[in-house]
Amino acid sequence: MIEKRYSLMILNSLKMIFAGISSICIASLFNLDFAVSAGIVAMLSIMPSKKETFQTAFSRFAGFLTALFISFLCFKIFGITLTAYFIYLAVYIFICQYFKWFSSIVMNSVLISHFLTFGKMDLSTVLNEIFIFLIGITFGILVNLHLHKKQFQIDRLKNQLDDEIKKILNRMAQRITDEQMENYDGSCFENLNEILFEAKTLALENSKNQFKTDSFDLNYINMRQNQIQILYEMYKRVKNIHTPPFTAQIISDFLKKTACEYHTENDCTSLLHELDIIKQLMKEKPLPQTRDEFESRAELYTLLQLITEFLNFKNTFAKNKIILKRS
Repeated sequence: MIEKRYSLMILNSLKMIFAGISSICIASLFNLDFAVSAGIVAMLSIMPSKKETFQTAFSRFAGFLTALFISFLCFKIFGITLTAYFIYLAVYIFICQYFKWFSSIVMNSVLISHFLTFGKMDLSTVLNEIFIFLIGITFGILVNLHLHKKQFQIDRLKNQLDDEIKKILNRMAQRITDEQMENYDGSCFENLNEILFEAKTLALENSKNQFKTDSFDLNYINMRQNQIQILYEMYKRVKNIHTPPFTAQIISDFLKKTACEYHTENDCTSLLHELDIIKQLMKEKPLPQTRDEFESRAELYTLLQLITEFLNFKNTFAKNKIILKRS
C-alpha cells in the first residue's frame, strides 16, 4: 500500500511537471503575454481521474467565459481600475458559489487580473487570456488521457476476496464440530478487510476513469462488503458454540458446500432452497435436553438466520444484474 501511494505521488508529480512546462513552452512559442500562467492553469486542471478532469475542465471553461463577461461590464463601466476589479470579484465569487464553480474562482480571477497590467481590455488582450486558458486546460486533459479501467487488477482482487471468504466459511464448518480447533481468533478478517479496502478503492478509481457508466464492479464489492459484515456475525455465533449438538454436522456440511459453490456467477438460489429444508429439519428434531445443548442450538439457529441473510445478499445482487442486462 505504501509503495503504491509513493508510485502515485511520483506519477502525479511527473504529470504536473510535464503539463506545466509544456504549457509554458507552447504559450511562449506563440509569444503570449503571461505565458507562465498557462502552466499554472495546466497544473490546476489535473484531477485524480479522467472523468473528474473533464468535468473540472468544462466547469472552469464555463466559469472563464462568465468571468470575461462580468469583467468586461465592470471595466466598461468603471474603467480598468482596482475598484472595477473589486466589483468584479464580488459578483464573480457570488456566481461561482451559486453554481458551485469553486475551483474556478482563483484561477480565472488571476487571468482577469492581467487586464489591470495591460491597462486595457480589447480583442488582442482577451484573445491572449483565452489562448493561455485553452493551452493550460488542454495539457491538463492530455496528461490524464492514459487513465483507463484496470480490469485485470480488479478481477484479481475480487478473486482474492472470494478466496478469503471461502477459507473463512471452511474454518467455520470445521469449528462447529471441533471445539478444540486452534487459532480460531478472527485474525483472518484482518487480511480480508485489507483486500476489501483495496478492491473498493480500485473500483471507485475505475468508475471515475470511464465516461460510460459501469458500476458493476463497485456494486459487486459493496455486496461482498455486506456479506463480510454478516460473516463476522456468523463467526461470533460459531465461536460461542462449546458443546456441538447433533445438528451441528448438518450445518457444517452446508457451510462446506456454500464455500465450494462460492463464486461470482452463483445466484445462491439452490443453496437458499436447501437451507429452508435444513431449517424445517431442525424444527422436527427433538428438543434439547441440557442447558449447554439448548444454548448451542440457539446459537446454531441464529447462525442459520445469518447464513440466510448472507446468501440473500448475493441472490438479490444476481437478480438486479439480470434486470440491468435486460433493460
